[in-house]
Amino acid sequence: MLLVVAGCGGTAEPKTTPLPSPPAPAGLERFYDQSVRWGDCDGFGDPEDRLPPSAECAKVTVPVDYAKPDGATAQIALSRIPASGDRIGSLLLNPGGPGGSGLSMVSIAGRGELAERFDRVGFDPRGIGSSTPTISCLTPQESDAERADPPEDNSPAGIAEMEAENKAYADKCAERTGTEFLAHVGTHEVVQDMDVIRAVLGDPGLNYLGYSYGTRLGSAYAERFPDRVRALVLDGAVDSSQDPVQESLRQAAGFQGVFEAYSAECASKPDCPLGSDPTRAVARFRALVDPLWTTPAATTDPRGLTYDDAITGVRQALYTDELWQVLTMGLDELGKGRGDTLLQLADMYDGRREDGTYRNTDDAFNAIRCVDDPRIADPALAGRQDMEYRKAAPFIDDGRGTGAAPLDLCVSWPVPNTSEPHRISVTGLPKTVVVSTTEDPATPYQAGVDLAQQLGASLITYRGNRHTAALVAGDKCLDDAVVAYLVDLTEPAPGLTC
Repeated sequence: MLLVVAGCGGTAEPKTTPLPSPPAPAGLERFYDQSVRWGDCDGFGDPEDRLPPSAECAKVTVPVDYAKPDGATAQIALSRIPASGDRIGSLLLNPGGPGGSGLSMVSIAGRGELAERFDRVGFDPRGIGSSTPTISCLTPQESDAERADPPEDNSPAGIAEMEAENKAYADKCAERTGTEFLAHVGTHEVVQDMDVIRAVLGDPGLNYLGYSYGTRLGSAYAERFPDRVRALVLDGAVDSSQDPVQESLRQAAGFQGVFEAYSAECASKPDCPLGSDPTRAVARFRALVDPLWTTPAATTDPRGLTYDDAITGVRQALYTDELWQVLTMGLDELGKGRGDTLLQLADMYDGRREDGTYRNTDDAFNAIRCVDDPRIADPALAGRQDMEYRKAAPFIDDGRGTGAAPLDLCVSWPVPNTSEPHRISVTGLPKTVVVSTTEDPATPYQAGVDLAQQLGASLITYRGNRHTAALVAGDKCLDDAVVAYLVDLTEPAPGLTC
C-alpha cells in the first residue's frame, strides 16, 4: 500500500464561465458541423475487448489531408457512455501506444462523480482499430514468421540482413496501406481530428485524459489549440523535446530500474528463479534467456518461445507490478525448459489474439513513429546508441554488441516525417495536470517533470512501479485529485505525491 507523502487537498478555483464554441476553420465546415449518429456497438471494437452494454458507438468523418479537405476522407470510430447525472460535457480518452485502440477506455471510472458529470468518450485514432482506412503492413502469417526468425547479431552480415528486412517491411506497408494515408497518420493530423471530435460532441472546450503517447497528443493539442482546452490530464508523459535517441536511452534506464525492483522483490521470496541475491539477478536472467538465441523453448503452442519473444514477454510484465507474479511464473517455467507463460505475455504485447490474428497495434506504432520522429540515418550514431542502450539496460544486453547497429526502420520509410523534437511553448493555456510515476519503465519520471514545466502544469507524483496510474492503479489520493480537477477545475496541491 502506498503512503501519501503530501496532502491530497487543493484550493478550488471558481468555476469558469462556459467558453463560446469556436468557429470551424475555413474550408473545414462540413467536418466540424457534421452530426454524430450514436447507435449500438456491433462491429466496433476488437473482438477480445468487451465494451460495456451501455456503450454507444459512432463514426466521425475527417479529411485524410487537412490541406485537401475535398480529397479522400477517413472515418474515426468513437464509443460513448453518457453522463448519468448533471452533465459538464464529454471527456475524451486515449490509451497511448501509439497504436492503441481507445474504444474500451469508456470503462474507466465507471462509478462516482466522473461518470455522473461526463460523457466518457473513447476513440480509435486514424488508421487504428475500428477507424478506417486501417494501417496494415503484415498478415498474421507474416507476423508469426517474423517473430519465429532467429535473431541477427550486429555483424556486417547481420546488419545487412536486418536492414533488408526493414526495407521489405516498409515496402509492404506502402503497398497495403498506401503512401497517401501513411503520410497523414501522425500526431499532426490526429490532433486536428481531436478538435473535430470536440466540435461534433458539442464541447466548446476539450476535456481530455491521455496516457503515455496520449500525452503527446494532449500536449500537441494544447500547443495548437490552447484556447479550446477546458481540462487536460496527461499521465505517463512523453516529452516532445527529446529526440528519439534520448528517449530510447531514458526508457532503457527505466526498464532496468524496474527490473532491479522486481529482482529485489523476487529475491525476498523462496525459490525465486533469479536467486536470492539481487546483485546477481542480471547474470541469472541472462543464463535463462541466452540459450533461446539458438534453441526456442518448448510450448504447448507449436510456435515455441524464441529469444525475441522472451525479451518481449519480460518487458510486457515490467509495465506494471501487477504482472510480477506472472513474470516469476514465466521465468520459473523457462528454467524448466518451458516457455508458455512468456509466450502469452509476448502475445499480449504484440496484440496477437487467441485465433492467431493480430490487432494492428504494431503496424500502427511503426507507421506513426516514423512520421512523428526524425530518422537516425547516421550509422555511427546508430552504433553508439546501441552500445549506450546496452549499458543502460544490461538485463537485455545479449553480449553481442559490436559498436555497429542496423539503421532504424524509419530510414526506409516511404513518406517523410512531419514533426521534430521541440520544447512546447504556449500562451493562454488554462491550468493542466501532469501525472508522473517515480518508477515508470516506459515513460520515466523526469519526462513528466519536464513536460509539466513546459506546459506550466500542476505535477502529481505517484510512487510506484508501473506505467501510468490515474484512475487505473486504485490509488484514492491520486484519483481524488484528478477527479476534482476534471470536475471542478480544482488544482492539485503543490508538490502532491501519492
